[in-house]
Amino acid sequence: MHAYRSHTCGALRAADTGQTVRLSGWIHRKRDHGGLMFVDLRDNYGLTQLVLSPETPGFGRVEKLRAESVIRIDGEVVARSAETINPNLPTGEVEIRVREVEVLSEAAELPLPVFGEPDYPEDIRLKHRYLDLRRETIHRNVLLRGQVINSIRRRMIEQGFNEFQTPILTASSPEGARDFLVPSRVHPGKFYALPQAPQQFKQLLMVAGFDRYFQIAPCFRDEDARADRSPGEFYQLDVEMSFVTQEDVFASIEPVLHGVFEEFSQGKPVTPYPFPRLPYRESMSKYGTDKPDLRNPLVMQDVSEHFRGGGFGLFARILEDRKNAVWAIPAPKGGSRAFCDRMNSWAQGEGQPGLGYIFWSEDQGGWGGPIAKNVGDERTAAVMGQIGMGQGDAAFFVAGDPKVFAKFAGTARTKVGTDLKLIDEDRFDFVWIVDFPMYEFNEEANHVDFSHNPFSMPQGELEALNTQDPLDILAYQYDIVVNGVELCSGAVRNHKPEIMLRAFEIAGYSAETVEHDFAGMINAFRYGAPPHGGLAPGIDRIVMLLAGQQNIREVIAFPLNQQGQDLMMNAPSEVADKQLKELHIRLAIPAKASAS
Repeated sequence: MHAYRSHTCGALRAADTGQTVRLSGWIHRKRDHGGLMFVDLRDNYGLTQLVLSPETPGFGRVEKLRAESVIRIDGEVVARSAETINPNLPTGEVEIRVREVEVLSEAAELPLPVFGEPDYPEDIRLKHRYLDLRRETIHRNVLLRGQVINSIRRRMIEQGFNEFQTPILTASSPEGARDFLVPSRVHPGKFYALPQAPQQFKQLLMVAGFDRYFQIAPCFRDEDARADRSPGEFYQLDVEMSFVTQEDVFASIEPVLHGVFEEFSQGKPVTPYPFPRLPYRESMSKYGTDKPDLRNPLVMQDVSEHFRGGGFGLFARILEDRKNAVWAIPAPKGGSRAFCDRMNSWAQGEGQPGLGYIFWSEDQGGWGGPIAKNVGDERTAAVMGQIGMGQGDAAFFVAGDPKVFAKFAGTARTKVGTDLKLIDEDRFDFVWIVDFPMYEFNEEANHVDFSHNPFSMPQGELEALNTQDPLDILAYQYDIVVNGVELCSGAVRNHKPEIMLRAFEIAGYSAETVEHDFAGMINAFRYGAPPHGGLAPGIDRIVMLLAGQQNIREVIAFPLNQQGQDLMMNAPSEVADKQLKELHIRLAIPAKASAS
């Protein structure tokens, strides 16, 4: 028999009754029932119940062991009696009558429990991550992550993609987030950078003629943590294709995403492909965000015309500026003063002066609220009719410059949908956001800037750049969004040097700057570049959604904390003076940092 096990702790079934087996694993928990000791033995594959009597060799030793000690047992598989079968365990029809025990590793007192998974402070969980990873939920999440990556890899290969690896030590990029820099020992005063993404390399692979590339790529960005973003490093499904239009990219990636979500959704419906396409400006006007959760059925509308010229004075004055508007957020079955007052208080808590509303008043037998009182029955009926609200319903209103209030309006839409239980939590709704503006006006710097990806192909190419108002130019840029979470951005790339130089010129970059900062790519394009495009869905976010988690650190084996620290390995850490001298580095630590 094998030195440690003949079976795993998740393998035995009723058909194995009578066999002599050997198992090894962790003591998950112990229970003393009138002289008999029951032990749940756990390994990566599952749980098996052990039974030890006082006559069992090693009984006394096991009795004294703490939970999470590692043991090896030999014993006989026996059937449980009908009343003791555990239907929640795959091994629940059997137990092991232990004949021999060997203690492989004794556990000290635990800094956090594994059994029961009580809520524990994140700093303790991350400091002792090896224990935290034994807990059932996060253990299952990390296993799911591996299964999802295997499924993605298989589906990409089936779609005709080839897997390549791109450099980890590369050049610093002047665009995007902050780089992590790596000093060069042999080139004093010079630095590598860890890649924020393999963007330029994957485009160069297309120039090299490889046609269809993918990689489960590590990416590194020195940015702050969020619930849906891990600081420091993350992984993405990096994809690039040659001789493709935007629709070709969609057609290639939709079966992969749909298939992965359908495989691991545990029966939840997934949007069939082709996924809906939603222009950016339409998404902002209907949902107040470019990451709409389409499980929420609420659609905002511009109702400005009903308030022009009087009635409700505040809105009328706001609308005197033609760039301003009034948007309505419908609230079906939200027609009570109590609900409207709660929403108004919530808005004030969000830093807003309030949230105007109209609601169906049972007392009045019609529409109530300050807005309805001021604009009169006819206008109120017209407003509520436009957005499809009737008896028992309500609506909320935001006014001003949509560029300023759109984000808050979108948040309010989500709040209404959530509080009124309108969102179907048990499905995955995909949507492509398309037709992003190529440029936006940076009011702080008082100039036109790129709004999305500077390497995207403008719709209309060079002619559009030379003849259109930059703020009217759209780009072949797109995001894929599911349940309000952006999985990735992508684009059909600008593969022509003359268009790239002109696109950057509009954003204030000289030709000399572009030639210097992006020399590798722009020079490559001068030797024959195919039209190409791609995208890079986030692996961490995909797994987070499939695992039903709200925090991305729950699906990463060894994440950094919100301050970008690895509490378990004590990183980042100081290094020896000798190492700094080898790297030709002298520290200039701020006084505040050194004092702390």
